[in-house]
Amino acid sequence: MEKAYRYRFYPAAEQEQILHRTIGCVRLVFNRALAARTKAWYERLERVDYAQTSTMLTQWKKVEDLHFLNEVSCVPLQQGLRHLQTAFTNFFAGRAKYPNFKKKRSGGSAEFTKSAFRWKDGQVYLAKCSEPLPIKWSRQLPKGCEPTTITIKLEPSGRWFVSLRIYDPTNETMQPVDNAVGLDVGVSSLVTMSTGEKIANPKAFNKHYQSLKRAQKSLSRKQQDSRNRDKARFKVARIQSKISDARIDHLHKLTTRLIRENQTIVVEDLAVKNMVKNPKLACAISDAAWGELVRQLEYKAKWYGRTLVKIDRWFPSSKRCGNCGHIVEKLPLSIREWDCPNCGTHHDRDINASRNILAVGHTVTVCGANIRPLGHKSKGQLQKTVREGNRNLSRES
Repeated sequence: MEKAYRYRFYPAAEQEQILHRTIGCVRLVFNRALAARTKAWYERLERVDYAQTSTMLTQWKKVEDLHFLNEVSCVPLQQGLRHLQTAFTNFFAGRAKYPNFKKKRSGGSAEFTKSAFRWKDGQVYLAKCSEPLPIKWSRQLPKGCEPTTITIKLEPSGRWFVSLRIYDPTNETMQPVDNAVGLDVGVSSLVTMSTGEKIANPKAFNKHYQSLKRAQKSLSRKQQDSRNRDKARFKVARIQSKISDARIDHLHKLTTRLIRENQTIVVEDLAVKNMVKNPKLACAISDAAWGELVRQLEYKAKWYGRTLVKIDRWFPSSKRCGNCGHIVEKLPLSIREWDCPNCGTHHDRDINASRNILAVGHTVTVCGANIRPLGHKSKGQLQKTVREGNRNLSRES
């Protein structure tokens, strides 16, 4: 299985200069290629592919003003063009938006394939660098594994990270267990389990909100293109890094625990991108990072031999009574507990939803059913059929 191990490293002054130059050249080539492809389409309705942009890169290196492109490794430049081609492929397939231009203040990255680095004695030697990268090995690579691709990333906060992509042949499948759990994600409680346990939302953004607010306010007062503005921008980026690190760390601990304790995990297939369009809940939903939670559960389930089941997002897990199956018409978010009007059972909104999610997950696992609210689709089709039938009858009469 392919995996990526991410480490932080602290480059020397000479290495940092080379890496900054490499990332800058990758950004320049990417932006020029994107501009050329955009211009070709709007002016001549012509699509430019990767091969044509690669030819452009060869011509750019011969221009006197761009001669510095020859001072860095050519591999990251070509990989940048390949990433641009992938971005356009996803755009034309409807999976992503139109590619954006890269910005210097956003950091950047450079990808090195096997021809642009050496792996010797457990150390990484990049092209154009005589010394190995001073990586802080927080964990060792699996025995006998060597990286196939290396990605250097510079964060807006100034931190350097390296990702080593490897092929791991080891089997990490865990021993099967009999437990299964349904998860209902939320804002006040990040996760509510079908066992009745609730995991509190750490709300990392709220903990650093005041300091971030002050830093951003200070940044807005600084003069454009000044050294003080750069310092203020780094301060904002460092606070945002703390928020991101705290959020990711909590999610990793939670998902690892869920994978170890349960054989089957059932979640809802939520459209988070659509949900954050609600201005009242966008900040809270983004801070909860539901999409990242499900993403981690997906790849960890593959690693350790567990089963992750996603049920349809339209299933009324909160409105359905877990005892008799009755569905209430309205259940606002402000109502956290309710009594079933049919059988009188008292429900905690989140616990009832998680138990319904688990029950439906078993149905999806056994028969592969696509669960939707009762009458959600057939009702509309029936009304359409009736209208068409009445229209035909009126024509015949």
